[in-house]
Amino acid sequence: MGGTMTAEALPEASQLRRDDSKWPVPPEDGYTVDEFFTLHLPPHTELIDGSLVFVSPQREFRTLVMDLLVNGLRVHVPEDLRVRREMAVVLGKRNAPEPDIVVVKAEAVTGRRQTRYEAADVLLAVEVVSPDSEDRDRDTKPHKYAAAGIPHFWRVEMSGEHERPAVWTYECDEVTKRYVSTGVHHDRLKLADPYDIDIDLTAIDRL
Repeated sequence: MGGTMTAEALPEASQLRRDDSKWPVPPEDGYTVDEFFTLHLPPHTELIDGSLVFVSPQREFRTLVMDLLVNGLRVHVPEDLRVRREMAVVLGKRNAPEPDIVVVKAEAVTGRRQTRYEAADVLLAVEVVSPDSEDRDRDTKPHKYAAAGIPHFWRVEMSGEHERPAVWTYECDEVTKRYVSTGVHHDRLKLADPYDIDIDLTAIDRL
């Protein structure tokens, strides 16, 4: 989602920080996660390699897919897990991306004011690919998620004449810290990991 920002100024920059009257000059090595969470930024801004990534206007496809998958994931979610959408995940000192959907350990949910999860608490990260996020969702983010040890990753893209979701599923190899493909799903997403999941992808037509 969105574009990368490394410039020193933006229009209306004074609105971007809670405790300062002007847009701060980015540190030479980029922002850290701690600095990132002190900035007053537009919703769903991500931190990737110390740079800020802003969200562009999104297609209806992304909204419908997120609704479909969140609802489907919650049908049989175990009591010790939770399904969340658009929450930051801290991967390291300079990376706090915001997956479209995550499945996290219930114990990691600490309250209504929570703004982030740690990578160690995430079992599944899902990215719905948008035209402006293809490189990040297909390459940058999955590599970072795998390196951080997130066990499962899904990439979702619009497919076919009916413009329905196709879901590429991956599992992390614990030795190489790389994702290995476990399949491509079109009309039905039926999996046993990270728990029993059965989602009718054609149901997007009825949303």
